[in-house]
Parts: sequence; structure tokens; C-alpha cells
Amino acid sequence: MSPDPVEIFPGCRLVRFPLRGDARGSLVALEATREVPFEIRRVYTIYGTAPGVARGFHAHHALHQLAVAVAGSCSIVLDDGKTRTSVRLESPEQGLTLPPMVWHEMEDFSPDCVLMVLAEDHYDEADYIRDYGEFRRLAGAGAE
Repeated sequence: MSPDPVEIFPGCRLVRFPLRGDARGSLVALEATREVPFEIRRVYTIYGTAPGVARGFHAHHALHQLAVAVAGSCSIVLDDGKTRTSVRLESPEQGLTLPPMVWHEMEDFSPDCVLMVLAEDHYDEADYIRDYGEFRRLAGAGAE
């Protein structure tokens, strides 16, 4: 993983990626098990999000992910069932690790935002926790 990831929420780290480039432009390379702390099995992008729309509203039982705003910016709300915080992603030079059992919501998308998410496994609906009360119960925080 890149130098000095900073834990900003239990299990969630803000990671700075090595920037390469010159007068022609910039380049950020992400490699599995180096800058990305897992093997990559799925990549998806979220873009064209209408103003005022929020997305996510779920946690995963087992999936690890890494989110990168490759263009524009957005905020990601992180919640462990007891505490909530918000992190702003606004550069392709940084990413946010999203471990299992962290509820996340993406919001405040800039009009040009392209959020790329790298996942350690293929899509599996059974891994999603989409009910916040159920998430809090599983996280040991009780029901909402």
C-alpha cells in the first residue's frame, strides 16, 4: 500500500497514491496488493449523479473496497452503527478504503464527479446489508 495511509474512521483509511508525471501531465497507477490492499475482482464507476442525490445506503458483510474520485469530488459518510463521519474525496491521488461492516453513503457529488470503486470480489447481493436497523443490530449497536 502507498506510504502513510491515515486511519480516519475505524478500519477506513485515506490512502495517498504515488503521483507520476511531467510537463505532459499526471499519472496515478493503482496495482493490486500494492496501492490497493487486495486483489481486484470488480471495478465500477458512479457518474452523472443528479444534484442533491445521495447513493449507497448500505454496508457489506465481507467485501473490502477502495473508492477514488477520478474526476470531480464527492463526500462519503461512514457509520459503524455508533459514530458517523464524512470524508471528502476530491483527487485521483487519494482513495478511501471501505472495509466490511461500515455503512456508507455517497453524497454532495460535483457535476463532473466520477467515483471509481475497486472491489475485492464479484457482485453478490447476499453480501449487502441494505436495512440500517439490521446493520445496527449486526454491528452490536441495537436497532434504530
